[in-house]
This record gives sequence, structure tokens and C-alpha cells, in this order.
Amino acid sequence: MPNADNWQGDVLRDLRGAAPQGGQGPGDATPGASPRGGAGLPVPSGGAPVRTGQAGPQGRQEPPAPRPHTRAAGPPHKTPDSLSVVDEALAGAVRKPRHGEPFASRAAHAVRRIVSSSAAREVAELTHTAERLQQPVTTGRQIAVTSIRGGAGKSTVAALLGTTYAHYRQDPVLLVEADPALGSLPLRLGSRSLRWTTGDVANIVEPQMSLLDVTGYLVQLPDNAWLLPGSQGQIGAMLDTRAYERVMVSLRRYFGVTVVDCETLPAEVARVALSASQARVLTTPATLEGVMSTYNVLEWMKGLPRHVIEGTVVVLTEQTPLAGIDLGKATRKLESTGASVQVLPYDRHLAAGGAIRAELLARSTRRAATLIAADVFQLSQKRR
Repeated sequence: MPNADNWQGDVLRDLRGAAPQGGQGPGDATPGASPRGGAGLPVPSGGAPVRTGQAGPQGRQEPPAPRPHTRAAGPPHKTPDSLSVVDEALAGAVRKPRHGEPFASRAAHAVRRIVSSSAAREVAELTHTAERLQQPVTTGRQIAVTSIRGGAGKSTVAALLGTTYAHYRQDPVLLVEADPALGSLPLRLGSRSLRWTTGDVANIVEPQMSLLDVTGYLVQLPDNAWLLPGSQGQIGAMLDTRAYERVMVSLRRYFGVTVVDCETLPAEVARVALSASQARVLTTPATLEGVMSTYNVLEWMKGLPRHVIEGTVVVLTEQTPLAGIDLGKATRKLESTGASVQVLPYDRHLAAGGAIRAELLARSTRRAATLIAADVFQLSQKRR
């Protein structure tokens, strides 16, 4: 169990004892450089690694069952079946993923880097951003991502944030899906199968559990990241505020950063997640309707304690090649409420859906996602 003096180091040693991974130790990071050896935004390419276990009914490798751990009173909890994230009949209907930007744009950028000094500026910017992302934390940071309507890119932004933190930070990162109504976070993260959900773990987790107990109920992702799904794709799955609070209080101590993919507002769990988090992300489509609705929500948030609006970042997601509004004017309007505003540009790869692959993201998308992650993390550091 982590101690108060060096909880991150204890967590890392515990974690590596369960699932050894290559890479640097907690003291080996070079300030300003990516600890994983890459300069771009890392996202699983084709699915998360699956731990060795017994083969499933279709020959898939199933993760080993977590070590038995039940409460002192009450019947033991039934182990749910492992289900595929994507139906096998639909998996064959998926087309080959496209690159986020056309070949001509990529070639032009490569030429500009050769004949100009932009490469040095990009390296300097990346170094500064990495330093911001690698700042130590004394207690785990919780970042809630939500929206006021579906299709605003909420799960996409949550996936980009979580994988960015996992890439740059040395401590474990957790992604929690608090949207049980057929949420798409596991699909965006490239997970192949799911077993335990947030609701399941809420009935099992105890504060005194070790990290080895906890990770047995999670889906392992690359770069020391873990996923706790909201459902197994079943309609009717529920998650109440008490279950959510129990999970977050119990798991927070083990993870440096936790990114929560919430339900859309004004759902009750989403409101609880926003109030309990150290930073909040509100995604909205870069449309007139999206900006107007989000502005009204921000005006309402101004009536809450001041740290709520000051710790909120609005992410305008461009879902078409040409936004239907002036992004500059929209940004200034939203910033007048006291919130920060960032833009996630249109990306053909993101727009196509499915698992996000870092190597296929447009350069502008990778840069924007990394800057958003750094800004949100900085805001979370201001709130204890």
C-alpha cells in the first residue's frame, strides 16, 4: 500500500511486480523529454495488449481472474463473462483506417521543416509541454470530461487525454468510463474484450486492497495505463452516484492521473464527477448550436464556487473540414465566462470512428491534444 512520502514510487514498484514492462524507472526520466521514447501522441494501434491466460471460446486470450477478494460479510461476487468490444460480424465491415490529413499536406510539412527553422521551434515547444505534463503530484488528480449533448467528441477527447498522460508520465494512469449507456471509450482505446465494469467494481473494491488486487479488475492498456469500462455494451446498465464515489475514492490513491469519461449533462453522476474533480473538460461541436448551448452552461457554472469555472477547459471539436462558425469569435465569447478554450481540429482519422491510432493522426491533432492535456493538468494542480 502506498505510503505518504513516496506513494508514486511504491505504486510503480507494486505495479511492475505484477506486470513487468520495459522502459525507464521512476527516476530515469529526462526533464522535457518523452519518457516512452516517442515525440508524438501515443494511442493503441490495433488494440490493447492482453495478459496471458486461458483461451476464450473463440481462441482469444482471456486475462487471468483477479485474486479473490470479498468483503467480510455478504455472498461472494459472481465473475462476469468476458465479452468482445466489437461483434465479430461487424469487425469485418470496418474499412482500412485513413490518415488524419492528406498525403499532400504531410509532404508539404516535411518540406517546410527542411527549408525553415520550424523544426527547432517544434522541438522547443514539445520540450516545454512535456515538462508541464511530467510535473509530480502529491495526490492523484481527477479530470472529468463531459458534454451537454451526444456526438460532441467526449469519449474521443477522454481517450486522447488519457493516452497522452500515460505516454509522458511515469505514474500509472486510469481511464474510467462513467457513462454506462453504451459508451464508446473502450472502442476508441482499442480494447478487444471487457469483463468487469465500474458498477461491478463498486461492489468489490475496498480502500485496503493492494494495487495487484485492483489491476486484476481493470483492462490493461499500453504505457502503464488502465481502463475501467462503464458497461459491456448492454442497454440498461446503471451507475449511481454512491457507486461512482466508492470507486473513485478507493482507486484514486493508486493513480497519478484519472480521466473520467462522464455521461452528458445534466446527468447526476456527471454533476458529481464535475464537482469532485480537480479539473473539468467540456466538449462541444464547433457549431452555432454547440457554442450557444455551452455558453449557457458556463453562465450557470459561474454561480458555483469560483474554482469550478476557473478549472474548466472547453474543447471545441471540429467535425467537418470547415467549421460553420468563426472559431476566434466563438472562443472569445466562451472565454468571457472565465473558462479556458481550446480547439481540436478536424481529423479524418478521428472522424471515421473506431480505435484511435497515433501514427494516423494529423500533426495538428497530435499537437492540439498534447497542449490540451498540458493545460488541463496545470489547472488540476491548482486544486487540492
